[in-house]
Amino acid sequence: MVERIFKDEATEEKGERARLASLIGGMAIADLVKTTLGPKGMDKILQSTGRGHEVTVTNDGATILKSLHIDNPAAKILVDISKVQDDEVGDGTTSVVVLAGELLREAEKLLATKIHPMTIIAGFRMAAECARDALLLKAVDNKENEEIFKSDLMKIAMTTLSSKILSQDKEYFAKLAVDAVMRLKGSTNLESIQIIKKPGGSLKDSFLDEGFILDKKIGVGQPKRIENAKILVANTAMDTDKVKIYGARVRVDSMAKVAEIEAAEKEKMKEKVDKIIAHGINCFVNRQLIYNFPEELFANAGILAIEHADFDGIERLALVTGGEIASTFDNPESVKLGHCKLIEEIMIGEDKLIHFSGVEMGQACTIVLRGASRHVLDEAERSLHDALCVLSQTVNDSRVLLGGGWPEMVMAKEVDELARVTPGKKSHAIEAFSRALIAIPTIIADNAGLDSAELVAQLRAEHHKEGCTAGIDVISGSIGDMGERGICEAFKVKLAVLLSATEAAEMIIRVDEIITCAPRKREDRM
Repeated sequence: MVERIFKDEATEEKGERARLASLIGGMAIADLVKTTLGPKGMDKILQSTGRGHEVTVTNDGATILKSLHIDNPAAKILVDISKVQDDEVGDGTTSVVVLAGELLREAEKLLATKIHPMTIIAGFRMAAECARDALLLKAVDNKENEEIFKSDLMKIAMTTLSSKILSQDKEYFAKLAVDAVMRLKGSTNLESIQIIKKPGGSLKDSFLDEGFILDKKIGVGQPKRIENAKILVANTAMDTDKVKIYGARVRVDSMAKVAEIEAAEKEKMKEKVDKIIAHGINCFVNRQLIYNFPEELFANAGILAIEHADFDGIERLALVTGGEIASTFDNPESVKLGHCKLIEEIMIGEDKLIHFSGVEMGQACTIVLRGASRHVLDEAERSLHDALCVLSQTVNDSRVLLGGGWPEMVMAKEVDELARVTPGKKSHAIEAFSRALIAIPTIIADNAGLDSAELVAQLRAEHHKEGCTAGIDVISGSIGDMGERGICEAFKVKLAVLLSATEAAEMIIRVDEIITCAPRKREDRM
């Protein structure tokens, strides 16, 4: 009788069982998001069990996986790679999980034929290198030619959006996204592109506004329009002109004393306001509340005071107008003020917003999204964010590939060639890798309800010709020329998908034991 090492509730799975559990977990996650791949991919509704039963409708792989609570450790690895893909390049979050899942499916078959996991991994490594080289050879770079490069960006944006909710108006939104990213002039900091969602109207009513829009109303009796604004962005308490009863304890012998204290508080407030006015500003934006007394003082001085600009808004406003966030006002010369040409109030739908135009940082812009309901807007924002991420990455690394399953076929063909010349058991793994790559065009075709076996076989034959540009055209339901159709993808996205998926699959194939430790017992402290 062997002594047990682990505590009572701890479990361990060994060898075959552990490997099966992790492979199956990975494949299950891949199957879950598989149906969202491609232009004809479907959406998922995610409903939380928390308060209000929030509903999210999405087909963004990362969003779906982020919202799942998963017990299987291997599945968690896939969720992580989709998150990283989302942070790194923004798009391809579904593809990366699907590819990893297919690699695991192939690995499972190889393991069943008694090939050692390390051999499989070595084969996968070789195959991934080969696929990467194939991609590098085929990538096109049009950075030199402005016109072509801009049309490449448009195509990439349209391809990214065509699998999302915005696919109906994809040309319109692709143009929005390209304009916004071109304003950034090569920085990948998406902070200066602000997205405001306002229900109402249709998606087509969305527009790009140069400048910055703050989702607040202008206070009573204050100038509605200011030219050549000097803006002080602050984070300070402007709500102490009355004695706060609930916080402090003041013992007084008569009501007159309370009035004195209030007068002193008011005086203090007035001093503070005077200090702020001394900066020579005509717009004051505060993150916290401004009570009506200081607000009145500001209005008298002809200063526009905006209260409660949320943290996100204020950070962005400071960044865009070139100011700094101040919280003490004793030495005006050290505070950096923000500038903009014009501040005015605009109406979008029912709501009034404050519009800052001609801001210091020329890269800033605001995209106002309109849509039928909150869910549509959230999904539109996610789709647009994906497009913006991909575009800003492409502006830096301007290599472009065709889309529609073309890159996968190119890689698969090269990997197949490699498998033929590689001796030993590794060749099986390399061949399996090529099968996993082909699974992506297969799934794209399946989701569109096409005969995937037929199409992929035709595609493969096409790809044996030199300089082939064929891919799956889901709109006409046949093999189409991706170059003519203008279906392009960013090289960086494809490369990230390939490498992340391979590494994740390797990690899961290496597992031979899963140990779940016992939950810690809570002691009853009564």
